[in-house]
Amino acid sequence: MPKLAAFPKAYMQALCKDGSMKLAEWFQLATTLDIDGLEFYAGFLELDDPANWSLLRTQVEDLGLTIPMLCCSPDFTHPDADFRDAEIAKQKRWIEMTHTLGGSYCRVLSGQRRPELTRDQGVRLAADSIRACLPFAQQHGVTLILENHYKDDFWEYPEFAQAMDVFCDLVAAIDHPNFGVNYDPSNAFLAGDDPIELLKRVSDRVVTMHASDRYLIEGTLEDLRREEGGAVGYAKRLRHGEIGKGLNDYDAIFGELAGKGFDSWISIEDGVEGIDQLRRSADFLRNKIAQYWPPV
Repeated sequence: MPKLAAFPKAYMQALCKDGSMKLAEWFQLATTLDIDGLEFYAGFLELDDPANWSLLRTQVEDLGLTIPMLCCSPDFTHPDADFRDAEIAKQKRWIEMTHTLGGSYCRVLSGQRRPELTRDQGVRLAADSIRACLPFAQQHGVTLILENHYKDDFWEYPEFAQAMDVFCDLVAAIDHPNFGVNYDPSNAFLAGDDPIELLKRVSDRVVTMHASDRYLIEGTLEDLRREEGGAVGYAKRLRHGEIGKGLNDYDAIFGELAGKGFDSWISIEDGVEGIDQLRRSADFLRNKIAQYWPPV
């Protein structure tokens, strides 16, 4: 049966920018949720010092939780080889961080969709860089997970592999036991794609999942695809919402994953309105998991 983790979406400014919240406070809030683990983000201020990594792991494990996943954002599509080498070095540090935290999954991305890049060039640069990290990941017992992402907060351009066809090309270019897909259905909407179609194309490579939901403020999905699919800047028609009340079809998603034998981590990347919303989302997902992965 899949396990549930949570990500502190509502507290990122406090945990990554101004330091107004300590991770220990987030840990205590998380104990009120029906979850098994906590997804970490490489930009947490308290992770700057490697001496904290094992201490934070102990804090989490003492609360009966684990840290299965680390979320980070390498930029592998820069045309300069020295820049890419520096990003590979960062990714290796994040792999070490994942290992020390007790995690098994570390996110990778393609990089920014720079205007001068052709599709083939971008896929080649990203695939070569990810491959360069895989032996190191294997040595540390870590699987690199490529997410169908939208855009890192600090990037000028959106994700190179944001569009479904490009993402699938990149996934197909990398064949390694320590590589898989982190599927995020909501990000498919931001790309103007059908999240179920994307899932069916990569479901045999999915090893983790980000669970969230989106709802339309105005217009239709066709309006979204026509006007905002793949545009720079977040889609103005879409907002985060409580899981189970938005556009994502979790019956179709979990049905496909269960049929492929998926039995890994689902991390909740929502709760932007606070812990009560996150709790309702966790309860919804727990019930859906029980439905599609019933106890034997």
